[in-house]
Amino acid sequence: MSTIKLEVVSPDKVVYTEDIGMLIVRSTGGELGILPHHAPLVTGLVPHAMRVRVSQDRDEQLIAVAGGFMEVTPEKITVLATASEMPIDIDINRAKEAMARAKERIARFHQGQPESDGIDIERAQLALRRAIARLRAVGTELEA
Repeated sequence: MSTIKLEVVSPDKVVYTEDIGMLIVRSTGGELGILPHHAPLVTGLVPHAMRVRVSQDRDEQLIAVAGGFMEVTPEKITVLATASEMPIDIDINRAKEAMARAKERIARFHQGQPESDGIDIERAQLALRRAIARLRAVGTELEA
């Protein structure tokens, strides 16, 4: 089986480096599947749980990314993430609390409550997407 080198880097560390069979990411333009020998590509990434297939079997590893950029060459994928975590490093309770706070801020903003004047809706929505990405990476079921 052919492989491609994946390196996920956040500002403070190299989060993941391995030869893989396939990477599935959510870019600013939609979902992408990257296989070995892929055409060169540079794209932005949105907060999500990247899906890494190490071999041809269906087993996947998930890696939470809070956004960033991805560069693909035929031999290597480099993800430069604003923040990234492996599932084992994610504090589930903290991620759930962040999701609840973001949902509450968004709801207050949309209800037009007086204390919503200081709410930055884009920042709250981004915080919600980051929390969801972290919870999906650990396999937590999310309520609708």
